[in-house]
Amino acid sequence: MKQYKFWNNLLGWVAFLISAVVYIMTLEPTASFWDCGEFIASAYKQEVGHPPGSPLFMLTGRFFANFTSDPSHVAYLVNLMSGLLSAGTILFLFWTITALAKKIIVQDDEEISLSKMIAILGSGMVGALVYAFSDTFWFSAVEGEVYAYSSFCTAAVFWLILKWESVADEPYAGRFLVLIAYLMGVGICVHQLNLLCIPAIVLVYYYKKYPNSNVKGSLVALGISFLIILFLLYGLYPGFIQVAGWFELFAVNVLGMPFNTGVVVCFFLTIGCLIWGVYETYSQKNPTRLKVSFILAVSLLGLPFLGGMVWLGILLIAALAFYLFACKVVPVKVLNTILVCLMVIFFGYSSYAIILIRASANTPLDENNPSDIFSLGRYISREQYGNNPLLFGRTFVSDVTYDVVTDAQTGTRSGLIKRKMGAPIWNKKLKSSPDEKDRYVITGYKYDYIYNPELDVFFPRMYSDKPEHINAYKEWSQYKGKPVVVAAPFESDSGVKTVMQPTFWENLRFFFDYQLNHMYWRYFMWNFSGRQNDIQGHGEVQHGKWITGFNFIDKHMVGDQETLPSVYANNKGRNYYYMMPLLLGIIGLLFQAYSGRKGIEGFWITFFLFFMTGIAIVIYLNQTPYQPRERDYAYAGSFYAYAIWVGLGVLAIAKGLNRILKRKEVAAAVASVLCLFVPVQMIGQNWDDHDRSGRYLARDFGMNYLSCVDENGIIFTQGDNDTFPLWYVQEVEGFRTDVRVCNLSYLQTDWYYTQMLYPSYTSTPLPLGMTPEQYAQGKRDVVRVVPRVKGPMKLDSAIKWMLSDDERTLYNSGSEDQLNTLPATTFTIPIDSATVVNSGTVSPQYADSIVKEMTLSYSAPYLTKEKIGVLSMLNSIANQGWDRSIYFASTVPSSEYVGLQNYLQAVGLAYRIAPINGGMASMDADKTYDIVMNKFKWGGMDEDPDVYMDENCRRMCLHMRLVFSRLVNTLIEEGKTEKALNALNLCMEKIPVSVVPMTEENFVFFGQYYFKLGQPEKAIALLSDMGDSAIEMLNWYFGLKPSHFLSVGQSLMSSIRMLHYVSAILKENGQTELGDKYYQELETFASAYDAIFNPNAQPKQ
Repeated sequence: MKQYKFWNNLLGWVAFLISAVVYIMTLEPTASFWDCGEFIASAYKQEVGHPPGSPLFMLTGRFFANFTSDPSHVAYLVNLMSGLLSAGTILFLFWTITALAKKIIVQDDEEISLSKMIAILGSGMVGALVYAFSDTFWFSAVEGEVYAYSSFCTAAVFWLILKWESVADEPYAGRFLVLIAYLMGVGICVHQLNLLCIPAIVLVYYYKKYPNSNVKGSLVALGISFLIILFLLYGLYPGFIQVAGWFELFAVNVLGMPFNTGVVVCFFLTIGCLIWGVYETYSQKNPTRLKVSFILAVSLLGLPFLGGMVWLGILLIAALAFYLFACKVVPVKVLNTILVCLMVIFFGYSSYAIILIRASANTPLDENNPSDIFSLGRYISREQYGNNPLLFGRTFVSDVTYDVVTDAQTGTRSGLIKRKMGAPIWNKKLKSSPDEKDRYVITGYKYDYIYNPELDVFFPRMYSDKPEHINAYKEWSQYKGKPVVVAAPFESDSGVKTVMQPTFWENLRFFFDYQLNHMYWRYFMWNFSGRQNDIQGHGEVQHGKWITGFNFIDKHMVGDQETLPSVYANNKGRNYYYMMPLLLGIIGLLFQAYSGRKGIEGFWITFFLFFMTGIAIVIYLNQTPYQPRERDYAYAGSFYAYAIWVGLGVLAIAKGLNRILKRKEVAAAVASVLCLFVPVQMIGQNWDDHDRSGRYLARDFGMNYLSCVDENGIIFTQGDNDTFPLWYVQEVEGFRTDVRVCNLSYLQTDWYYTQMLYPSYTSTPLPLGMTPEQYAQGKRDVVRVVPRVKGPMKLDSAIKWMLSDDERTLYNSGSEDQLNTLPATTFTIPIDSATVVNSGTVSPQYADSIVKEMTLSYSAPYLTKEKIGVLSMLNSIANQGWDRSIYFASTVPSSEYVGLQNYLQAVGLAYRIAPINGGMASMDADKTYDIVMNKFKWGGMDEDPDVYMDENCRRMCLHMRLVFSRLVNTLIEEGKTEKALNALNLCMEKIPVSVVPMTEENFVFFGQYYFKLGQPEKAIALLSDMGDSAIEMLNWYFGLKPSHFLSVGQSLMSSIRMLHYVSAILKENGQTELGDKYYQELETFASAYDAIFNPNAQPKQ
């Protein structure tokens, strides 16, 4: 046994070392896209990221950041933290697999033979390395995100319960349970996914404590585990915040004490009661004190107040008190264990104090500003993201309901939208003077719209009313619906209408086909069978599917792989494992399930870990179609569980080889060595698309954006990838801190308005032109456009009207609230040409194009809060002599421009508000030329032509190519051909086609530019490559079977347009023979297209 322990420990650390070396070699040296830049910035300066926050990640990330004095190395060290934590996950996975394997083939007191030891250790190594080199886990291991940390916590607690199981009969074995509880507490401060391993943990405990377990007992154990999750997720975590809020209100509003006094008292009182309860249950000196201390501790922790329901909390506390005082024999040991576990969970959970502390310091990055206990509660519960129906509720055809109100004088009917009033929203009262006492006030109430209950269904999977989601719902569910007659007082004379309600079976079809198959099993197969490519898919046959590597299978699922176009065949994200990990896992699953009592117990333990971290998440998330990114990272825990079965598959093969080979040691060794080729195949396939070393694109993209902005300028952004990289380079690397980045998604909130009023580094406050009272939550969240002025109105006058609370300026919204209004749809801003030139708002060469006044037209019926902010800032800056430049990031949708489309001039990656003629078609070419030639950075593509750019990175590179396309075209029009050629050559050099293929028809015009610039050789070469690529793509598309062909419509039309442009440009520039060649190909494909979609069309003459 000692020999086994030695080798088990040693090889576990070998697995750690192998995975750590791989991750370190492939780490991204700086921030990645999506949330990574925000997480790294929040860790480095202990700032507040998006809800629900990750305080433990912040603290640990800061620890790693301390090992450098160079801010440009901070991101690498935080990424290194993810790599080491991921390697730690592999360590625990190895020990988990060997523990479960040992239970199957080794009796309790049996000495482990050499053959069994080899088989067990081989199982651990194969399973651990398969997971280490799997697509999803490796992706998270090399970037500064929370999922690597979350996986580590999950792996640690699952291994700890198996460790407890092996020593459960020894004294003080309960310390492992306490450690598990503590890790659960700190784990929730990383991510809530860690709670999902509780059912597996409870089953381990049940099977150990009750050797004669049965189905009924197992179900009871599972029921208890779900109750534990319920009481932690909806009891303790929000409940303590609620209890602390009561203390805070009493201390501040009743006793007149400073803010946070009640929270501090509640915190220490809770700790005191926990310690008291632990002491009483340990010493057992006084039964009454024991019971009282337990009840007080549980109550202060907020455990009984599930979902914030006070009445339920009181009822549960009363039931607990009745049980304890009525019970003849109180289970003191159980109570002691519960209190100790709750105490360490609470200690771990207390990491959230860092969020409250740092938010109170008003850090530059302070999302939601959770600076008091009430805003912290809203922050942790993620209220801003809303709730999705799960088991029963609305569908995409559900309407809100109205109370019909008839005017007694006019007889006019109107409707008040029905809403269910929830809890009050408490906020700090704005002080009129520093001497005023601290106080909380109710600034509003939580409301839920009441939807027509006649349209509710069981298991509602299709609930979003966004048009793009509805179209996808109908396609995925094969929607037909069933007619339901509902009230419609304002839509028909009869007062009713017929709605085609999605049926239960259509919801179920969407669940299985999209949510389960497309959004879970597809990811599962990526990791254990193979991945088609790294292009995000929404059901198209050529994007993001799973493959096997066997063409006779794959061609039926995703088309013929032997004739695959080179752009897909050479995609680095194309990986195939020949289903070896999948088959090994199935073998291991069956082997464990049919290996006697211990085997089946281990199977159910592993199964519930697999289910809860996979399919259960699918059900809970209830995801809508067209997710902005692939979501496989959410199911990493499920793939972890399956890797256990992969490891146990080695054990099964070794047992099978025992029947063939005479020596069991040889059989075990052969099985282990053969199966090690599975992770070898995986690392070989996955290395090129997981090696991020040398990639700096997210950082450089952020710098490129900021380089487009004038000193002390303002840039409006909206999404993660046009905001977080900018925040990262400002907060961590200190780049262009004079620029104020303003995210329009956050500008819909009062807390973000307030933040914009503070200076940030060298950036001055934003001139919002509004007081806190005017933009407070519930005030001007929406403004109604009610035309009362004929013709244009000065924007300054319109803003004053909108900010007025005079009854004459308000509008009855039909909901119980009165809305502020804008009295016109067209607004003007007078322009002084000398002022805008002297301020740098307009470059001198465009002075003749300056308009006398800007005219903004806005036709939508409502103005949302962020648009109000944009107009108010624009008005303030115009009144202040245009002392700051305002920009929109090029990725911001045009719906956010508030009528400014005619006055946006392209400058690099951004659009600057400039009062000149030309609109969005104009570009400040000289300024953009200087930016791209002298300031742009290239993300590592200029230094390593083989650097890997995934689809998201390639999409960002396309934005830069579009800038070059517009720049070159503008320079040609202005007669600056030398500059145009320099810019075009730079683009082709710095964004090479080998890294970012020319797959979009937009870039066919690069060939046109080369012709105009006297470079026909380059033009012909580029256009020939693009034309040949389009032909290759179209040949493959038209070779698909009908069911697949229908899914490639957009890509097919893009290739046809590309071929058309190539042919036209070549013929326009004297290359008639080559142009005709591509035109003939185009005619062939057009005929084939008509034969499919227009079979009755007359043939072309």
